[in-house]
Amino acid sequence: MATLGEQIRESEFYKNLDSFNAVGIAEGFVESESDDEKQAAWQYLHDKRIAYRLQGWFGRTCQSLIEEGIIEE
Repeated sequence: MATLGEQIRESEFYKNLDSFNAVGIAEGFVESESDDEKQAAWQYLHDKRIAYRLQGWFGRTCQSLIEEGIIEE
């Protein structure tokens, strides 16, 4: 059985994400159609280490989402 992170990473939405759209979804200036897309955007920001190069809010949010089990380490 695939882990949560593996399921997200295998989705077409995740595979087609880029940095601009992932940040945009996280900040809310790019619309997402579902919570799954928001989750994929945050997983992408974590996986690509983008969240940790931006303002502190991104990194703190990623860490909170990991602790809550919403995204995976």
